[in-house]
Amino acid sequence: MARRDPSSRPAPGPARGRRGGRAGGVLPEGEVPVSTGTVRLQREAGSDQVTVYLNGVPSSSLDLAEPRWLEFEYMQQMAAVVDTLPPGPLDAVHLGAAACALPRWLDATRPGSRQLAVDVDAELVRLVREWFDLPRSPRLRLRVQDARAAVASLPDASQDVVVRDVFAGTTTPAELTTLEFATDVARVLRPGGVYLANCADRPPLTLARAEAATLRRAMGDVAIVAEPGVLRGRRYGNVVLVAVPARDAGPGLDGPGLARALRSLAVPARLVHGDELTGLVAGSAALRDPPAHG
Repeated sequence: MARRDPSSRPAPGPARGRRGGRAGGVLPEGEVPVSTGTVRLQREAGSDQVTVYLNGVPSSSLDLAEPRWLEFEYMQQMAAVVDTLPPGPLDAVHLGAAACALPRWLDATRPGSRQLAVDVDAELVRLVREWFDLPRSPRLRLRVQDARAAVASLPDASQDVVVRDVFAGTTTPAELTTLEFATDVARVLRPGGVYLANCADRPPLTLARAEAATLRRAMGDVAIVAEPGVLRGRRYGNVVLVAVPARDAGPGLDGPGLARALRSLAVPARLVHGDELTGLVAGSAALRDPPAHG
């Protein structure tokens, strides 16, 4: 689920009737209770864009008529990475389902893909199926489960893409940032697969640096992607961590194609890789699970 700095939240719009995500459906007004708090839908005036707020924080944004449209910049950055994978359908797992904006995009751009979206909020999972025109199983399965348990349940080398977009409030749960978790993600990925993790951080990017250092211990190749202002430590923002299990079998993180695609986005982003990433993460220790107590 996407998280932005609470100080930069869009102002709530006026109450108004909304056309639903399905033919004849109606989206609700006001806050709706879910398992982890409340959800509210904000429809942009004169458009099919709907932003989903979980406990007052923007969590997803989607266009009811166009699944290939992605509003959040970090999702556009993830999509640019996925576009570097060989053509054809993909097997993908999304940890943090929310309104399934990225699964909708992948289903539209990679027909025949088989996806699993996982969320701990059972009522939210039920409601997004009701409100929005999501791909049906087996194209997209929705599962109510803890994200770490979901990864542990997956077979070895079974996925082309694993996306982590999980937050408790504005912070990623610590157990989804550790070396032990990253090692399990690497187990699940096929050769040529990619792990994409959304990390919301503020200057001096202590968490993003630590996560990148952790992924370097577990994966063959790692890069981070963010807007230049975030990387320069000027403001809070999203950092996308990109990791592939083997350096010689995955997206070309060191090639010019991905960096060029990221610079060409509507809001340009930078790729930090290789020696530049080494300098950025210098002094950051890998994050570990707490020691088990007998």
